Formats: sequence, structure tokens, C-alpha cells
Amino acid sequence: MALKEPKFELKKWFNYQWIVRNVPFFLFLSLLAVLYIANGHYADNTIRNINKTSRQLKEQEYEYKTLNGKLMFQNRLSEVSKTVEKIGLKENIQQPIKLTDSTEQIKN
Repeated sequence: MALKEPKFELKKWFNYQWIVRNVPFFLFLSLLAVLYIANGHYADNTIRNINKTSRQLKEQEYEYKTLNGKLMFQNRLSEVSKTVEKIGLKENIQQPIKLTDSTEQIKN
């Protein structure tokens, strides 16, 4: 005679009373699932914002370097002299004259 193996009866474990007793646990699991999904969306949005900000920062760095290079080029003596020639100014060739105060000569 073969021994009968005990059957796993689903009706015994999953009846109406068991489901009613475990409703708070199911609600807790549902809340955890919602929080997990929301956290994933929040992380994705944060990563998108970080990438967008880093792209903007790179663009600003490139623009800064470009403008700084142009400014350095325009501040060269030859470029400044070309620019001011248009309005009639010329570079001074004479050496500067040192001005002295007459009261200082009396003291010495």
C-alpha cells in the first residue's frame, strides 16, 4: 500500500477569513509598491535634470571661452590702435613728461 501524500489545499489557506485578516498587509504592500514606483520616477527626473544642467553648463563654458578669447584679441595694442584710428586718435610716440610740484623743489 502506498502512502498518501498530503495535498496542499488552496481553499484551506486562501479562504475569505484569511483574506479579510490580511487586508492591512495587502494595503501595506500596495503602498510600498506605489512608493517604489514613485521613487523610480523621481530618480529618473532628477537624472534628467542633472544631465540638462550639465549640458547647459558646458554650453556656458564654451561661450565664456569664446567671448574671453575675443576680448583678449580686442585688447591687444594693435587691435586697440586700429579701432581708435577710426575716430581720429593716434598712438602717442613721445615719451611722457614727468610733472613735479614746485613746492617739492623748495623743500629740497
